[in-house]
This record gives sequence, C-alpha cells and structure tokens, in this order.
Amino acid sequence: MFSRYRKPNDTTAKPAPTAAVGAATPAARVVEPQQKAAVPPRATMKEPARPPAEAVAADKEKKRKDRLSDLKQELHKRLLENLNLAALETATEANLKAEIAAIAAEALDELSVALNKEDRTVLNQELYDEVMGLGPLEPLLKDDTVNDILVNGPNRIFVERNGKLTLTDITFKDERHLLRIIDKIVSAVGRRVDESNPYVDARLADGSRFNAMVPPIAVDGSLVSIRKFKKDKLGISDLVKFGAFTEEMAAYLQAAVATRLNIIVSGGTGSGKTTTLNALSSFIDNSERVLTIEDTAELQLQQVHVGRMESRPANVEGKGAVTQRDCLRNALRMRPDRIIVGETRGEEVIDMLQAMNTGHDGSMTTIHANSARDGVSRLENMIAMAGIEMPIKAVRAQIAAAVNLIVQASRLQDGSRRMVSITEITGMEGDVISMQEIFRYERLGMEPSGKIIGRFNATGVRSHYSERFKSWGYNLPASIYEPII
Repeated sequence: MFSRYRKPNDTTAKPAPTAAVGAATPAARVVEPQQKAAVPPRATMKEPARPPAEAVAADKEKKRKDRLSDLKQELHKRLLENLNLAALETATEANLKAEIAAIAAEALDELSVALNKEDRTVLNQELYDEVMGLGPLEPLLKDDTVNDILVNGPNRIFVERNGKLTLTDITFKDERHLLRIIDKIVSAVGRRVDESNPYVDARLADGSRFNAMVPPIAVDGSLVSIRKFKKDKLGISDLVKFGAFTEEMAAYLQAAVATRLNIIVSGGTGSGKTTTLNALSSFIDNSERVLTIEDTAELQLQQVHVGRMESRPANVEGKGAVTQRDCLRNALRMRPDRIIVGETRGEEVIDMLQAMNTGHDGSMTTIHANSARDGVSRLENMIAMAGIEMPIKAVRAQIAAAVNLIVQASRLQDGSRRMVSITEITGMEGDVISMQEIFRYERLGMEPSGKIIGRFNATGVRSHYSERFKSWGYNLPASIYEPII
C-alpha cells in the first residue's frame, strides 16, 4: 500500500533505535482524591481490601494499559519511519488518521497482534495525538470542563474543574516522553528549554498559557502548567448568573467603566482577575481606541478598535527581549484612549500610573494582592523595586491621583470565585491614601458539603463618584448603596 503521506521508497517497517516513546492515554477518567478520616496521633491507616472481583478487574485493566503502551511505543517508531513528515502540513485530519490506521494495521499484522475494535480505535487516536498533538495531554486540552492542567512529573497529572483540583489516570510513558512533548511545544514558538535554560513560558496555538520547568531545577520530574484559553468569554450577565457579584454591583461597575474611572482588578492566582477584566471591558464604548499589553495574550476584547501587544523574552543569545514596559512606552505614542495592561508586576507600574494621570482615563490593569489595601502597598513596593527614588508621600500621592477603583477578586475554599470587595480611592489624608469600601462579600457559614454560604452587601457608603456618574448620564438609585440588615 502506497500513500503520499508515506516516505518514498519505504515499503517495509524497520525498527528505529532512538525513536521517542509514547504512552497510552485512554479517555480521561478523573480519580477523585479521597477524604481523609480523622485519626488519633501516630495512628496508621490501612487501605480497605478490595472485593476479589474489583481487584481482578483493576489488574486486568492495568495489564491492558501496559500492553497498549508497549504497542504504542513500537507503532510510534514505525510511524516516524514510514510517514512523510513534510507532507503532514498539507494533510487533512481525515486523511492523516486513515494513513496512521493503515500503517498501524500493517505493523500489528507483522507483530501478529490482535486487538478488538475499541482498543484499536483508542490506539489509533493516541498515535494521531502523538504525531499532530501533545500526546497524553491532548484529551485534556479538548475537554471544555478543564480550566487548568498541572503536570508533576510523568506519572501525576492534575486538572482543575470548577475550582477543584483532581488527579487523573493519564500518564506519560516516562520522563523522556514528557520532555519530548515539552520540547515540541516550546520549539514551535522559537524557544528552548534544557539544563542551561530550565524554565520557559509560551503560548499554545489555541491561546492557552504554558509554563514548564525541567530537571535539575524540577527535582521529581518536569513540572508543567497550562492555563487553558476560554473560547467563549464570560460577560457581565454570565458572572452575575454564576454568583460572582450582583446586578447592583454590575450597574455600579458599568457606570465606573463608562465614566472612565481608572480601575485595578486585584486578586490571587486563579481568582478570576483576567475574566473580570474581560467582563469590565465590555462596557467600553466602540468609539474608543483601546490598546492591550500582556505577557501572554489572554484578553478577548470585543470592541471595534483594539490593538493588541505581547511582550517577548530574550532569545537564546540573551538578546531581543521586549518587555511590558517597552510596549507601554510605545503605546503612549499610538494615540490610545484607554490602555489595558494584562498584569502589572514590575517596573512598568510607574509608566502605567503616569499614563492614568496624563489623559488616558479609563485604563485598567490587574495585580496580585489579597485586599484593596494590600494592592496599594504592592503598587508602592513595585515603584520602589523599579528604582524610582521618591518620598513615600509623593509615591502615595501619585497612586491616589491615578487609581480610582480597586476590584478585589477571590477564589474561595469551595472553588467558587467571588468579587469580594469594591473599594474606591478618594484621595490623601496626610500621608495615608484614603479609601472607602462600597460593596463587600460577607461569609455567613458553610454547608456540610463544603459549599460556602454568603451574600453580597452594600456598606451604606455613597460613592465618591456619584456626581461624576450623574453628569455622564448614569443616575444610580440611592438604594444600591443601602446595606441589607
């Protein structure tokens, strides 16, 4: 059998001595971590004995996986020998899958191996994922319920669903297999990762954010984290429906964005800062020119006039780096109405604050902080680390003049994400930045299932920007500021 996807004059399969090894990856079955029962100090726990039938079934399934893994290793070698890799770029998915199935069938016949239809289908799909995708990670990337993929060495792959981490039964064959997949990702974007350069940031073809660290820095095997790119962005109405905040808070935020207040979204890792920033950007008018600056492009603005910029690390020679600060300085020469920085975490903070102070009202960014007050302290620290020598009072005056609103996002213990505080910066009182909280999330308890019980409430403080809202045509009712008794 001959195909244009096979290497020319190559009709027999020959073993390849140094081919990469694959691993079996049946459909991802999540293994829920078991609840730990309370035990006295120094007590030991014994695994409950499995029923004989269950133990036999588990042993049978393990042998099946090991068998498919060994077969996949051999078939992957043959694919590398027989496939015409130059033709793969123009091949359709259907044609390539058919060719892989044909080569696999020939190899199985030569090896005198018989597989049932289900195992053959699984094996063919895994071989396709090895050739064109990211091997064992491919099913997780296609699973829309997965938000994050976290790899701790070749044998422990976790996923986050609905804010909860769970261990999957997917594994790599070994560390070499994992390193090959990492190298496949980073080489596609012109990066490298090895002992001399043991960590890397990259962006997958679908926009997902990728980070990896390899041995010897990663002690027990390579570490990989993938923050998946959401194809369907969540709007304000979606976040209200999911309980991230209330309709009253949404009305307030709409007025704040539309009247061009400078806003910082603060929160921890995975708290929903970028999602909140995306949602807030929906209130920007289409007539405005918006420039976005990010380390890894994640924002999904829907306005007509949007210019997107992404920073770039240095190349292997240590040259060619383009920082967020470089992008921000250049953006100021491009006549923006608003500037949105995906995350401020370094020396670009001083340029961002100056931009907010010099005619670019309505700009937005995110920072890592646990509260609004901590967020202000973090801004002060970033200015200090940038080497800007200014008296602390001058630094705080700069922040107070630039930032109008801090929106605090948080991921709670039950995995839910809430906008736990909306705080206004109202100016300076002596050497201290004055702030007032308008809305907050109040925790009331916890259900037996672990779900947190709480409510959003106004603090009773009228917005410092009420007159501004009114002059722009946003007459918010006084009732939204009244607390629930």
